[in-house]
Amino acid sequence: MVMIKNRHYRALELDKVLQLLSREASCSESQERILSMEPSTGLYEVKLLLQETDDAHMLTGRFGSPSFGGLQNVANSLRRAQAGASLSMGELLKVAEVLRVMRGLIQWRKRSEGLETSIDWRFEALPPNKYLEEKIASSILSEEEMADGASQALGDIRRKINAASLRVREKLDHMIHSPAYQKYLQEPIVTLRGGRFVVPVKAECRGEVPGLVHDTSGSGATVFVEPMAVVEANNDIKVLKSKEEAEIERILYELSQEAGGFADSIIEGYNAAIELDILFAKAKLAYRMKATLPEVNDQGKIYLKKARHPLIDPKAVVATDIELGLQFDTLVITGPNTGGKTVSLKTIGLLTLMAMCGLLLPASDGSMVSVFSQVLADIGDEQSIEQSLSTFSAHMTNMIHILSSVEREGISLVLIDELGAGTDPVEGAALAMAILETLRASQVRIAATTHYAELKAYALQTAGVENGCCEFDVATLRPTYRLLIGVPGRSNAFAISERLGMDQHIVARARELVSAENSRFEDVVRNLEESRQSLEQERKEAQELSAQAQQYRQEAEQRAEKLRRDSEAELEKARVEARNLVARARAQAQALMDELDDLRKKNREIDAQAKARLKAGIREMENTADPVKEKQGEDYRLPRALQAGDSVLIYDLDKKAVVLEPADSSGNVLVQAGIIKTRVPVGNLRLLKQEKVQKPKGRGVRTVKTRASAPVQQEVDLRGMTVEEGIMELDNFIDSALLSGITLLTVIHGKGTGVLRKAVQERLKRHPSVKSYRLGNYGEGEAGVTIVELK
Repeated sequence: MVMIKNRHYRALELDKVLQLLSREASCSESQERILSMEPSTGLYEVKLLLQETDDAHMLTGRFGSPSFGGLQNVANSLRRAQAGASLSMGELLKVAEVLRVMRGLIQWRKRSEGLETSIDWRFEALPPNKYLEEKIASSILSEEEMADGASQALGDIRRKINAASLRVREKLDHMIHSPAYQKYLQEPIVTLRGGRFVVPVKAECRGEVPGLVHDTSGSGATVFVEPMAVVEANNDIKVLKSKEEAEIERILYELSQEAGGFADSIIEGYNAAIELDILFAKAKLAYRMKATLPEVNDQGKIYLKKARHPLIDPKAVVATDIELGLQFDTLVITGPNTGGKTVSLKTIGLLTLMAMCGLLLPASDGSMVSVFSQVLADIGDEQSIEQSLSTFSAHMTNMIHILSSVEREGISLVLIDELGAGTDPVEGAALAMAILETLRASQVRIAATTHYAELKAYALQTAGVENGCCEFDVATLRPTYRLLIGVPGRSNAFAISERLGMDQHIVARARELVSAENSRFEDVVRNLEESRQSLEQERKEAQELSAQAQQYRQEAEQRAEKLRRDSEAELEKARVEARNLVARARAQAQALMDELDDLRKKNREIDAQAKARLKAGIREMENTADPVKEKQGEDYRLPRALQAGDSVLIYDLDKKAVVLEPADSSGNVLVQAGIIKTRVPVGNLRLLKQEKVQKPKGRGVRTVKTRASAPVQQEVDLRGMTVEEGIMELDNFIDSALLSGITLLTVIHGKGTGVLRKAVQERLKRHPSVKSYRLGNYGEGEAGVTIVELK
């Protein structure tokens, strides 16, 4: 098993992440390639690797992971076949299995056809070769058995072998069941020895059964004899078996030569399949880690949002934000032991290396990492007993190596745990600052952990250097593992000692021994920490309020949008109803016009004024085909109950009408707009102002319409009325016609059930002013109208 050799990568535990990744791969060669994987230092290559992993991640989420089971390296076998060697049945079956896996990958990709990704070229490198796959699979049944149908000759040979074996068995069965031989046999069975049919004979009776001895039992009590009667038949079977073996060798050679002819394309496809296996292993690991695609740069800028160390239990790990290379190039992390400083340091380095290997990162969307020419780390206790090096000496040896390894070209990432530790604090702090200054002179990004207060002050006073600390809860004596940028850490030694039960006078004496300058610095740090916690709480509350306000705003927008859609739907419904209403009226008017035209054709008299009025009505209806207008709603109440004869406005149609009947029990009013009669809800009507007529004083004066002032009408439409309403309307119509001097009238009562027609004719029969009446002719309305002639 190949492992990464770079000790800096091992210090950051990249090898453990690669082991997790290898478990997601399906074949052994993929696992070996993963374990020997090295981070790439080229920006373009890293972006391409990450994009391929992200596309595999997307495809896995939408279509599931493809199957790589059965993928195995057959390059050596194919190269031998290409050189003319004959492969075994097992080797050829492995070739067919590889072809089957590649065909399955091609079919899996076709499920997402039309969806372009950056890994399509890898699928295109898979050579479909169903011909060779099926030929091998149909010819070879297992590693030891060739199919009868592999060739016609093999089938014929095996049929002959079966027939010859059957004949031998029949002869031997006859012999073992014969009374003459049964007493000489150890058992009445037929068995095989050396590929020849024999019978078990008692050793003492060997001479009683003529034949060839092929074997003896372990005890020597039984000899296996081939009777002379079947020797020739067994010889024939032996010859046929030799021919069978020769034919199988010929078939294997033929199949091997065909496989050798496709060796290059199959090996190329196998390598593409291995790369795909690695890619989808990365995708599966990303799902396990809930990882995302980071932005990548080569300028040393790192910003990790809610980053999680991938090797810590997800239930125990605490997400943290980490920044480096944006506002500062050096981060000094301070705080107590077991506070999470080393975890933060490793998280920076490990996630950087993971991205450079093409792995998605366990961090939130919007995270950013950089590609570095080198990632150098001094983490952990490197003490070597064999070299007689102390902890300090081991760290210094590593630092000397790191200082000499930093390249002048390209940006390096240097991670140092417990910088300057293991020696005198004053000298160690001074040495640590000198090392940081030397490293910063080169193009490096540095993250270091320390306990030294001098380095905290150095970070506060030096541009480009920033303090950081891992949050620690003194009340519970537990670290929260959150990295806080811009805040120096406190050792909390006194507080921790008190919480653990140390005598207070000892802690008090320790505080007295601390220098005043150091105490003031710790007080400043404490005040900063208290202010930070207060601001953090306020920021959290503000975020919650902002999120709540955002939710309310979205809900309000959704309600407003729903009201708008409902309003548009109702408006469209009203438009449709209005169009239907106008269409029906237009059809009725056109029917009347057609009847008038028919009368004209029959040389009947036509009232030109009535015809002009009908045409004008038609034009008006056409001009108002979409009469519904968007209006602001108004809180309108009728000043009084509507009465017959009131002039009203149909509000949604913006059409004037006359009330024919007041509101019924359902709140609908019968109105007439032009030639159209319809029922309208009372809420949709507006009473129009009318000029008041002054009644003269004294006796009432009755106004009688004369022929000159009476309206000219030749027909009345009684459809839709009750019998009583229709008779009343008929009488009024006849009176008006008499005043106008009209003698020929048309009464429209419709066909329907005939009740209204019968009542009209009964009334006409008794009316003193009616000279005669008849049903309408063709073109006049036929049985739907009655033509009346007045005296």
